[in-house]
Amino acid sequence: MPFAQIHMIEGRTEAQKKAVIEKVTEALHEAVGAPRENIRVWIHELPRENWGIAGVSAKELGR
Repeated sequence: MPFAQIHMIEGRTEAQKKAVIEKVTEALHEAVGAPRENIRVWIHELPRENWGIAGVSAKELGR
């Protein structure tokens, strides 16, 4: 059973996250032949202040 973890900064809409789940599921299905019903996708959203880029938080960078 393929399991994909997606880590990203919070702030995406429900529709965007739905699209990510659908597209990752389809990509895994095509790449490894796993049945769609066996594929799991977990989106882990991180607060902007918990995501660092070059020593600065994404919140401080305005991302």
